[in-house]
Amino acid sequence: MERQLGAGRRMPVLFVGHGSPMNAIEDNRWSRAFRGLAPLLPRPRAILAVSAHFVTAGSVLTGQARPETVHDFGGFPDALYRVRYPAPGAPELARRAAALVAGDGARVVDGWGLDHGTWSVLVHLFPAADVPVVQLSIDAELDAAGHLALGRALAPLRDEGVLVMGSGNLVHDLRHAFAAWRRGDATPPAWAARFDADAAAALERHDARWLVDAIASPEGRRAHPTPEHYLPLLYAAGAAGADPVRFPITGFDMGSLSMRAALFG
Repeated sequence: MERQLGAGRRMPVLFVGHGSPMNAIEDNRWSRAFRGLAPLLPRPRAILAVSAHFVTAGSVLTGQARPETVHDFGGFPDALYRVRYPAPGAPELARRAAALVAGDGARVVDGWGLDHGTWSVLVHLFPAADVPVVQLSIDAELDAAGHLALGRALAPLRDEGVLVMGSGNLVHDLRHAFAAWRRGDATPPAWAARFDADAAAALERHDARWLVDAIASPEGRRAHPTPEHYLPLLYAAGAAGADPVRFPITGFDMGSLSMRAALFG
């Protein structure tokens, strides 16, 4: 049965741990989990995605009618570079979102496109690529509270049939992950499991202060040597407000990449 259009009802908010771009083409635990998310979502009018892989000075929105599929990685099999996710853009949504976050000096551009933080997930959620998609960049000039505030500013889009989706990882330490992978050890270290659990608990109790402060804490710096995979969570949490949260995907890949997904509303 086809999911119904989200227009006229409040859309949920999704944060997803995207992990390796290979999840786009492999049949593995995570690609199957992404496909399992699809029935939980009403069909949106459009998607506004905040990906860990689109970081700019100031907020930027993709305004193309036909955004490119961006292969923002190296060293992977040729089959991954042949993937195209030809979803249409939504210039009107880009302008609407820019107006909502106008205080951040947001601008709509024709550059970039859909990077793997977005398309490696959407290829499973909406495989027909028939839902328009706009990407909003992470503003590198903001502190954590500023990212949460932008998420709150975007909340009205939910009443306009738009799915707000953050894509990163709740724990993301690639140096540890690759070292563990070379050892053949997929066991999450205690610090990674602890941060993942603490963040999930903060989301459940709507503890905005914890979420904002966490990335600068010793535990947060250990879980995120660089912050870009954490920050999409703040956009999602901001847009979600006080809505209840559930975690349809949990677990770790390569030891220290949390693949937890959070579905709000």
